[in-house]
Amino acid sequence: MKLTLIIVASLTTLIIISQLYLTMANTETQPYQIIKTEEDFEIRLYPPSTMATISMAAKTYKELSSSGFRKLASFIFGGNNANKNIAMTTPVHMDINDSLSSMSFVMPANYNKDNLPKPNDTSITIKTTTEDYVAAIRFGGYANNEDIKTYATKLESALKASGIEYYGNFRFLGYNAPYQFWGRRNEIIVSVLWNQK
Repeated sequence: MKLTLIIVASLTTLIIISQLYLTMANTETQPYQIIKTEEDFEIRLYPPSTMATISMAAKTYKELSSSGFRKLASFIFGGNNANKNIAMTTPVHMDINDSLSSMSFVMPANYNKDNLPKPNDTSITIKTTTEDYVAAIRFGGYANNEDIKTYATKLESALKASGIEYYGNFRFLGYNAPYQFWGRRNEIIVSVLWNQK
């Protein structure tokens, strides 16, 4: 009994330490500039980024996150014409719709369309985004369809109340690995017409 308690306590300590390490690990994050902070959301300016994107007929977060992540992870873990590992970055972008949904990995800043290895999987496209003003709202925990819909609705209501015009789909950003239990960061973003203000 005493040995079991010692083992459980040791494993618990190990899990906590590993989670703290994972939370503090140096992973490159897509840069943005905060333009304005409101009570429930903020306005950001994202500069152009190079992204690897997979599109599929997925209608839910779970459908898109499992198969989409697997395909994109294969690309960055050597599934390319250079057999090269490409560093994982955050966040993972997801645009979930009733017909065609997409998932995108942001490529590290030292890559662009010209020097990025080509994916072996031809269903993965490489694109460079344009500068984008977005509104963003944050929430924690493990994301699911209900959370995504709830926070998209909350962001939409806040934007309408603030008189800020938005366009396009509400998109999900996920920042954490599945095995990171604490300090999880999720966001919903939507493009706004801020540059016309």
